[in-house]
Amino acid sequence: MTNFRTESDTLGEVKIPETALWGAQTERSRNNFPTGEKMPLEIIKALLQIKKAAAIANKEVKSIDADKADLIVEAIDKLLVLDDEDLRQDFPLVIYQTGSGTQTNMNCNEVVAHMAAKINPNIEILPNDDVNKGQSSNDIFPTAMNITAARAVDKLEESLQHLIDELKVKQEKYWKVVKIGRTHLQDATPLTFGQEVSGYVSALEHDLAYLKQLNPTLGELAMGGTAVGTGLNAAPGFSDIIAKEMSSLYGVEFTADTNKFYGLAHHSGLNVVHGAIKTLAADLMKIANDIRFLGSGPRSGYGELNIPANEPGSSIMPGKVNPTQAEAITMAAVRVMGNDVVVDIASSQGNFEMNVYKPVLISAFLESAELLAGTMTGFADKMIHGLTVNEERMEELVDQSLMTVTALSPHIGYHESATIAQDAQKEGTSLREAAIKSGLLTAEQFDEWVIPIDMTNID
Repeated sequence: MTNFRTESDTLGEVKIPETALWGAQTERSRNNFPTGEKMPLEIIKALLQIKKAAAIANKEVKSIDADKADLIVEAIDKLLVLDDEDLRQDFPLVIYQTGSGTQTNMNCNEVVAHMAAKINPNIEILPNDDVNKGQSSNDIFPTAMNITAARAVDKLEESLQHLIDELKVKQEKYWKVVKIGRTHLQDATPLTFGQEVSGYVSALEHDLAYLKQLNPTLGELAMGGTAVGTGLNAAPGFSDIIAKEMSSLYGVEFTADTNKFYGLAHHSGLNVVHGAIKTLAADLMKIANDIRFLGSGPRSGYGELNIPANEPGSSIMPGKVNPTQAEAITMAAVRVMGNDVVVDIASSQGNFEMNVYKPVLISAFLESAELLAGTMTGFADKMIHGLTVNEERMEELVDQSLMTVTALSPHIGYHESATIAQDAQKEGTSLREAAIKSGLLTAEQFDEWVIPIDMTNID
């Protein structure tokens, strides 16, 4: 049986599990909002770090007693060294709560206050008056949102660069391996597999550049706006000290020199950066689909690529190999595209002085960044790294293609070249046979003009 203690808040008494570090407001939220995933621990850790910086700032500007500030810092340090499983025990609230994240902010305030009481019961630390000094849920929660998002994008960029590096290895290795191109899902003129991969690399390098260009907007912190953006009850210089502490801690340039009315009511930065994440997801979808289709077979599909066997592909068909890493990353891409709708709609819900969709917005954002970072690493290490080409199959398809006829156009004209290709298709002959049969050129001329590697304009 669970033993309980009784605490009270402005609404009255509340029974709380005896060993829990949270207080009355957390317990109310735990009972009022039981549905959905827990608030991401990244947000909890960021809130704790901000509150630690706030205690330091309040001490520096002399708006709180030094002994109280030091005790708050000590309590938070004890919480931050806990592993995720232990930390979660005292942060039980879910995403689907009040839209400002107020109850999660209070959860942090109450846990810090109770931890401080365990350390030194002789100094009273109050959740609202001390731990939350100079703060409001309305400015501290969006500050935590931007901090966690900026860090998540940094990790995403690292994973993206790793994938680019793996693709560049294949680009260089297969730079001169000729294959047939395809447009509209139909045969087109030849290119090399290295050239094809260079397109993938360029797309992802553009995506990386977009993220790097946009990520700094997340460095604008709402801290210091308090309830509606006016900064009521926050001491002068308080938010600047916090921004400096956060910059030093995370190695990211944060600033509190921002419009607080914007910071509380709008989340444009998160919205635009997630748009870049969605763009990355779209490119990853295209690349992963190309690779799994080109690796289809091995005998009844395109069969141009040999995909690594990471696990048995079927519970009934022995020896089957499936492009599972491609499937994982494309499923992640679908999720990100859905999350972009969530982020977009949530960002639009700035009602007067505050956006009230903050928890679901940051949850969707962090999920997108984490999903793509993880699946890109798996795709790079377990798919691209072990990928090889089937040169014989590529050569066979080039030889069978009718679109190499394009090389004849400068010599005999478009119309005559098209007739040769159509005749070859109707009669089931090779392009070379149809060309010679047409009488428009000799076998020697065909061999001189139709050289697939020359058609690629390879360097």
